[in-house]
Amino acid sequence: MTEIEKVVVLGTGVLGSQIAFQTAYSGFQVTAYDIDDDAIAVAKQRFAGLVETYKNEVAGAADGKAQATLDRLSYSTDLTEATLDADLVIEAVPEILDLKRSIYTTLGQVAPAKTIFATNSSTLLPSDIADSTGRPDRFLAMHFANRVWSSNTAEVMGASQTSSEVFDTVVVFAGEIGMVPIPIHKEKAGYVLNSLLVPFLNAALDLAAGDYAAPADVDKTWRIGTGSPLGPFQIYDIIGLNTPYNILVNGDDHAQELAAWLKSNYMDLGKLGIAAGEGFYKYS
Repeated sequence: MTEIEKVVVLGTGVLGSQIAFQTAYSGFQVTAYDIDDDAIAVAKQRFAGLVETYKNEVAGAADGKAQATLDRLSYSTDLTEATLDADLVIEAVPEILDLKRSIYTTLGQVAPAKTIFATNSSTLLPSDIADSTGRPDRFLAMHFANRVWSSNTAEVMGASQTSSEVFDTVVVFAGEIGMVPIPIHKEKAGYVLNSLLVPFLNAALDLAAGDYAAPADVDKTWRIGTGSPLGPFQIYDIIGLNTPYNILVNGDDHAQELAAWLKSNYMDLGKLGIAAGEGFYKYS
């Protein structure tokens, strides 16, 4: 068992809200932080939806455990207040390096010295961010996959200055919240999951953006040919289009072309994925 008791999750988007809920579901006191009251109101709706999802999909959750999770969640728009006495802060804000560095600069000034910082970044390296934290020895990456209650890996990756004790603590903590820890022994952009997933999703996007095949037919081909339950564009909708867009728009020229196609054909039309009711597919 670790000594972690109080956890703060920065960012209550699709994945941030899942991380906060799963952590609270596992018995920890969790503060969900976001930038304003409107964002917190949306987070509360997401948590209410996760109660129902867990009841339907997680064994034992329907016996009151999912509903009781809400009692272990609190909310804040004040970073100093949110991190008071925090043992662990998990950051889940958009994949924009300058934004993350800015948040960590402030976080390093207000959080207690004991607090461990973990970024849920899916593509950025801990060393890209570490010097902005003010405590690089207590900073590392802890990357979750979407639908954390079922796709329950937690990739743990440190930078050169990360304390081995902190690394080991976070690996154990991942297990305490129902994740399967995946220790990564040196820095690798994309970690394990996204080193495999991102090129796959980009290849699918290239087929659709280049008018080679429609998204539904790309998905159909993948499902039939591999036996996979989901095609790449179904995965895009689950992830939500904002994160892939942020990754692509900061990539090379071709990646930026794909980002522009994604934006003009889907995002500008409000087609952001399942959470918005429509992405590459429509959802009731």
